[in-house]
Amino acid sequence: MRVVSLDPVDYAVISQGIIAAAREMGAKLIRSAYSTIVREAQDASAALLDRDGNVIAQAELIPMQLGPMKMTFGPCAATHPVDSLEPGDFYITNDPFNGGQHLPDVFIFSPIFFESRIIGFGASVAHHLDLGGGAPGLNADASDIYQEGLQIPPSCYNMERDWNGGRFERLVAANIRVPQLTIGDFNAQFAANAIGGLRLRELAAKFGAKTVIETMAELLDYSERRVRASIATIPDGTYEGEDAVDDDGIDDRPLPVKAQVTVEGDHLDISFEGTSPQVARNLNCPFSSTVSAALACVKSVLTSSDVPFNEGVKRPFNITAPYGSLLNPKPPAPVRARMEPAYRVFNAVMKALAAAAPDRVIACGFDTTVVFALSRLTDSGYRVYVEIFGGGYGASSEADGCDAIDSPLSNCSNTPVEALDMEYDYFRVIDYALLSDSAGAGRCRGGLGFTRAYEITRDDVIFAIYADRFRIAPAGLFGGGDGVPGSCHVLRDGEVIPVNSKAGMTLQKGDVLAVHTGGGGGYGTPGDRSLEAIRHDLAEGLATPGRVAVDYPHAHANP
Repeated sequence: MRVVSLDPVDYAVISQGIIAAAREMGAKLIRSAYSTIVREAQDASAALLDRDGNVIAQAELIPMQLGPMKMTFGPCAATHPVDSLEPGDFYITNDPFNGGQHLPDVFIFSPIFFESRIIGFGASVAHHLDLGGGAPGLNADASDIYQEGLQIPPSCYNMERDWNGGRFERLVAANIRVPQLTIGDFNAQFAANAIGGLRLRELAAKFGAKTVIETMAELLDYSERRVRASIATIPDGTYEGEDAVDDDGIDDRPLPVKAQVTVEGDHLDISFEGTSPQVARNLNCPFSSTVSAALACVKSVLTSSDVPFNEGVKRPFNITAPYGSLLNPKPPAPVRARMEPAYRVFNAVMKALAAAAPDRVIACGFDTTVVFALSRLTDSGYRVYVEIFGGGYGASSEADGCDAIDSPLSNCSNTPVEALDMEYDYFRVIDYALLSDSAGAGRCRGGLGFTRAYEITRDDVIFAIYADRFRIAPAGLFGGGDGVPGSCHVLRDGEVIPVNSKAGMTLQKGDVLAVHTGGGGGYGTPGDRSLEAIRHDLAEGLATPGRVAVDYPHAHANP
């Protein structure tokens, strides 16, 4: 047991200062970004780390990107030891097989020097609009990682020598289709790291480096104690859950994800034995993403939001997945769509915990990352639009699921239609609305999905999508009904052309492209839903009379 000698008041001030600094880093990153995927959708994250790479505090942005950050930091430090770093140096990587996630998520770690000593790191990750590869935005047909874009192994560069017009920046810019936007987003990451470093140095100057370092260690211990206490409230035993990815985009066979959750005192073991082997398409999930998805589920179920998500949260857990499986693939497997199996990790662990903590879990939501890319080559270069859609949340024991919101691991915002009108001239949004009747019925209903439709205004627009839950519906819980699956189609000259969940095609002027995201599953028997809640959904157009007559017959018996 580590002996703590901190003054409680100093600890409170410094710890909240560190957390506030991480949040400021996130705001700086978003506000400084160039692309709509970062500036508007906020697909990026920031954190402060100690000198050993432990996440101490993070901005409340994308859970998926931050959970495994130490796993990403470690290979960088192994290649270039921390003690060898100089002012201006930075680590950078996007290697999915060395702690990274998928190639668009580039991690940058900037050392924070105080009185010639490294006391921590500013860290950031952003989903970059384009990093080369076989197609703009995303390559749905990639059969290995080399077709997915530029790989940056765990590396160390220097800002003055290698960036700001230097050799590494020129190398990156030469391999991407939209260098102005992408390099701008890289610079936003550097700006976020810099503001984090400034704030940590200010705390060290005021309270002393030793006190700040001790506070960081105590923050980790605090989160660990809170998580262990929560695990201890769950009955010991092994609990199982299973879900599946619709298919791999080649044939219709589902890809099962199986979780075994073993609770023993204040320790929790999660195994994914029995999960599908890795596949030839981009549905493979790097192990760091598997760890992140499992941790996000357990923390959301067992702890409250006031427990800081840092490296201490991970200490009570042991997470394993078979090497060569969908959740721990061998290189050079393509991994661009790794969020789809990651969500099935979230669902399978949630279902396992339902048997142990039924009042704390939620039903399956649409829980799918719908990545949607439209691009066009013009005389002045490529224009690339990428957006990430969610759908309806699963219901809980106490509340309906949220409507039309990004899924739990992503947490992205929508890109406003006005921003798209300003940025792109080869399409326009003509429909954006909730989908009535898409929620699973229940005592508490699931959240609604939504539709978004685009009129294509130029010829030769390249469309690509990866998604899921187009075939296997989000399951209800404890008698609740399933949510409605998603779908996509193109309307061309009066003909409706269905588009599967992992596809691409060339669109022409006049085409209308529509995506429908799915609803969440319901929780509890529909017959127990209150008449007041049913009438509210009817009045607001969230459900139609015909669907209510089927799902809630007691409402017609008591008009």
